Amino acid sequence: MKINYDISGLSNEVLVNLYQSMLKPRMIEEKMLLLLRQGKISKWFSGIGQEAISAAITNILQSDEFILPMHRNLGVFTGRGIHLSQLFSQFQGKNNGFTKGRDRSFHFGSIPHSIVGMISHLGPQMGVASGIGLANLLNKNKQVCVVFSGDGGTSEGDFHEALNVASVWSLPVIFLVENNGYGLSTPVSEQYNCTNISDRAIGYGIPGYTVDGNNIIELFKTITDIVGRIRKKPHPVLIECQTFRMRGHEEASGVKYVPKELLEEWALKDPIENFEKFLLKKKVLDNKIIEDVKQNIKIDIEEGLRDAFEENDIDANIDLELKDVFHHFDFNHQTPANNTEKLRFIDAVSSGLFEGMQKHHDLIFMGQDVADYGGVFKISDGFLDKFGKERVRNTPICESIILSMALGLSVRGYKSVVEMQFADFVSSGFNAVVNNLAKSHYRWGQCADVVVRMPCGGGVGAGPFHSQTNEAWFTHTPGLKVVYPAFPADAKGLLITSIEDPNPVMFFEHKALYRSVSEDVPEGYYNIPFGKGKVINEGTDLSIITYGMGVHWALDFINKHSDISIDLLDLRTLIPLDLESIKTTVVKTGKVLILHEDANIGGFGADIASLIAQDYFEYLDAPIFRVSSLDTPVPFAPDLEKKYLANNRLTEAIIELNTY
Repeated sequence: MKINYDISGLSNEVLVNLYQSMLKPRMIEEKMLLLLRQGKISKWFSGIGQEAISAAITNILQSDEFILPMHRNLGVFTGRGIHLSQLFSQFQGKNNGFTKGRDRSFHFGSIPHSIVGMISHLGPQMGVASGIGLANLLNKNKQVCVVFSGDGGTSEGDFHEALNVASVWSLPVIFLVENNGYGLSTPVSEQYNCTNISDRAIGYGIPGYTVDGNNIIELFKTITDIVGRIRKKPHPVLIECQTFRMRGHEEASGVKYVPKELLEEWALKDPIENFEKFLLKKKVLDNKIIEDVKQNIKIDIEEGLRDAFEENDIDANIDLELKDVFHHFDFNHQTPANNTEKLRFIDAVSSGLFEGMQKHHDLIFMGQDVADYGGVFKISDGFLDKFGKERVRNTPICESIILSMALGLSVRGYKSVVEMQFADFVSSGFNAVVNNLAKSHYRWGQCADVVVRMPCGGGVGAGPFHSQTNEAWFTHTPGLKVVYPAFPADAKGLLITSIEDPNPVMFFEHKALYRSVSEDVPEGYYNIPFGKGKVINEGTDLSIITYGMGVHWALDFINKHSDISIDLLDLRTLIPLDLESIKTTVVKTGKVLILHEDANIGGFGADIASLIAQDYFEYLDAPIFRVSSLDTPVPFAPDLEKKYLANNRLTEAIIELNTY
């Protein structure tokens, strides 16, 4: 079990740095395990036995090259020089930590240290890394990005998607897998059916390497060589580092499921003990140097812990909590031009996207078939000729990783618009939206400057997988802004605002409106503020509060029934919600009907109704009515779909409400 070290060409300084880079996280971990037993920290994911991998990476990469570690990569954080007092505050949920007590352990990032931490879900970080890699490629900065995964994470779909996109686009990303033998308690024999994880690389047309993850010198030399080649010619690489997890998945799980002989075998390959003995033998180190190094690390640990323990617990400030859900956005109103042109809804969306790309040179547009083909609805037709293939990018069919890549682009200062062919398909990238895009700013202050365009809606005979209006999925996720215009001019102006806003925006476009609704739309660049509804029709008998297609259903009724005076409020944006306009119309008429195409149970109308009942009950003269589509999937056959849609019940509901 002896580890052989080939140190030819390496200075003593490099060797000592590598040793210290492994030793520091080991000593911190030993202290953390003691504190865990004392009840002073709540949880710990140990990386004991795997320190060589993080140490090699941090000693190879430039300080401004991004690393995306996982929960066993303490050495990445210490190797990047993060002050221990701040790190320990993070572990204890203190305000001096990176997440202000909003997330635990290593679920954070630090842009000054070029680190993007994981979320608990395995896999998404690989897409974020690919986005950073794309930014590096566009910048032509010859930088490399390294993303960590465990062997268990390679079973995730995101692993396949990330490697596939990185290969197709020749992204300078190293996908580094720490194969430590187990995913929680599941051995690798139940995780994959090939000799080595690196064997998978051939399927993506990229280089794959398997290295001894406990041999710091083999790691350092091999990866140094790989990084040098990537910088010369950008391309992705898969590296499998064979190592072993000497402790449980986390401390509470223990290691009873691990064969004793395996633990004994790998204990003999401890990366620090073996390297320390080697350096002593080579007289690079002596016992006095080792003692001094350990003492200095011990002092750093004790001082960091003292500062963290002395720091007060967080006193929750509700206003601050709510404020930090979104990145601050200074809306600078751009007045519409006097000149107008008659545009269909679809053309207005195209115009808004065009204006956004023309003004914001850091804006990347991605989606399936959006380049040469112009998108399935032809919204980006001609964009490729105007903006080039670097900014107008056809993507493989991999919604999850493209949405994650959008966050990676944002980390490097880019804006992005991602087109879902149909809103239904966003479910394939749900995790990336609701757990990464939505939460990144609240957790660690990183904005997600991303717009997700969502062609949606029924009434076109497209069946259950091309017709959903799934806005409620996202209105119930703090950290996302949700926009749903009903008219061409609003669609253009609100899309431009969505692009300007540094927060993630879900932008819904009803397909049935694309070619059926036209109006005069201002030419050029203009924007419309979020959270400002629009009164479409003035009335006194009752109010209809709606958005999207619902506005047109309501207008159709109004045009046919002049005997009922209806105040029609088009919300335009659902998050943020125009509370003032809702109150105004409720007070004005005292009777409210909330209309939307989504299903009744869990639909956004329920939230509006609850708000009105709680805050404006005294102004009501009748029950709050909700009109929605049926609580079924969207059917295909014409008569079934007609009966499914909300407008089939609208007339009856309005007449009944008016009788109160």
